[in-house]
Amino acid sequence: MRGARIAGLLIRQARLRRDWSQDGLCLGICTPSYLSKIEQGKAEPSPEVTELLLRRLGLVWIPEPEDLKPCWNALLSGSPGFFLCYEQLVLPQQERLACSPLAADILLLAAFYTDTMQPLSEEWEPFLSTRQLALQRALQGRWDEAARLEPLPLLSSLHGKALYTKGEYTTAIEVLRDAYRSAADAGYPHMMLSCRILIGNCYSDLGRMEEMMTHFSVAEHLAEALGDTDSLASLRYNTAATQLQLGQPEKALPYFSSLPHPSFLDLHKLAICHEQLGHREQALAAVQQAESLTACETERQMLALVRYRLEHADYLHDSAYGAQLLDCFRQLQETYPMGFTRFHLQWVLAWYKANRQYRQACRLLEEFPVI
Repeated sequence: MRGARIAGLLIRQARLRRDWSQDGLCLGICTPSYLSKIEQGKAEPSPEVTELLLRRLGLVWIPEPEDLKPCWNALLSGSPGFFLCYEQLVLPQQERLACSPLAADILLLAAFYTDTMQPLSEEWEPFLSTRQLALQRALQGRWDEAARLEPLPLLSSLHGKALYTKGEYTTAIEVLRDAYRSAADAGYPHMMLSCRILIGNCYSDLGRMEEMMTHFSVAEHLAEALGDTDSLASLRYNTAATQLQLGQPEKALPYFSSLPHPSFLDLHKLAICHEQLGHREQALAAVQQAESLTACETERQMLALVRYRLEHADYLHDSAYGAQLLDCFRQLQETYPMGFTRFHLQWVLAWYKANRQYRQACRLLEEFPVI
């Protein structure tokens, strides 16, 4: 049984944490050589031996824990219900399950729940099932190996998301198309929805508005059928943000000005809509409202740049503005996905052009897909 083998790893980890010798731990229970085999997963101890070793280490072995299948089904299908399922099924008994045959499951599920994509330490790998090892490879970013082990739709969708985050839009679209087809074959509508949204986001960041709208239209129908209000809100935000990025503030304004409880990003883009339409007072009002919602220094800088442009007509020839702009843009590049950073590219290029810094502009354009 794989559970008995995992017990060997848990015994070894607990023994090393206490800096105990094998001889001391197994005295009166089994031989040191047998304990060595147990710890390496080369021998499967009886339930009695497992319990005695772990009890000596201060741990209680749970040989038949509650099944986590509902949680796994939610994760593998891309269901947003995964998070609630994890909180209800796993979190209340996380400590107990950490000393059970499901110990590896607990660690893997936690990695996806926290969205850290933090892989397990390599010492776990000999004790993982094929599916668990595929997920481990995905957490390590070893996508091809993960797919060879088990071609799960989840792995393709995560790979596509990772490519999108890095700005590799063309490759991301191909991977996400495959993920969408696999999710459709498996009957995973929530994963189909997330793939469509990500494909649309890729086309958005490429400036290919027509293709973006095609995928967003399909995604909107899926979201409505699923009753997914969060995805519907995301789709409408992304559409308006893309319109603004493409120089169509008059099309984006109705969305950003109609939100009952706008977020910082909503207000930031509302201010830019008004700025680009020449509505100075409305833009300043949006900036002032957004200033109370800033959560970090980068957000404060983003707002300060909008305010600076509104209050200084000759900002393109003001070195103070240029220094703030370039510093903010560097921070965005270091911290945020390329798509988010790309929204701010137009102001950096305008600064370079106004100050005849054409070489810097060309270098910057090489880093971003051309709209």
